[in-house]
Amino acid sequence: MTTNRLEQQMAFVLEVDRLKNVERQTLIVDGSRRENSAEHSWHIALMALLLAEHADHPDQMDLLKVVKMLLVHDIIEIDAGDVFAYHEDAEREEREEKAARRLFGLLPREQGEELYQLWREFEERKTPEARYAASMDRLLPLAQNYLTGGYTWVKYKIPEEKVRKRTQVISDSSQALWKYAESIIDEARKKGYFEK
Repeated sequence: MTTNRLEQQMAFVLEVDRLKNVERQTLIVDGSRRENSAEHSWHIALMALLLAEHADHPDQMDLLKVVKMLLVHDIIEIDAGDVFAYHEDAEREEREEKAARRLFGLLPREQGEELYQLWREFEERKTPEARYAASMDRLLPLAQNYLTGGYTWVKYKIPEEKVRKRTQVISDSSQALWKYAESIIDEARKKGYFEK
């Protein structure tokens, strides 16, 4: 029996429910628990809609494409797991590619290929949409860490230089958002959240 299109789509929808079980290192803003990857994806997709006017060239960007990208960018973590932003992992790319092929492969071919290409585009950060999406992916955890007393920075003894380097990609899409991010980093330094 061949699986019809709706069954394939629902199989994917139900499989990605597992993203709700992937815990990230970042705490939610009230500090009560760790955020999961599904919450993170929703939150930055919403943020992308709200902050688009602050992009350097919002008129040159397909915002729907950005939102799609952000909704699918971490789906691979279902199989590959979440890699802490400041941790080096030599095998990460291979695990993520395998996960992307399996998960997006659950969909009808053209839909699966579209989502796979959006995921690749996000990873490569070569388009205005991907650069803006990446800036959202960096800005929200920065704000969350700051508002939770530098939780992951303190816990893992992260120096300011690493935080600044990781968030620098924000400047590739928005000078206004990068200036805002720098102000958060400066305040975090003053409060002693970084390893000296």
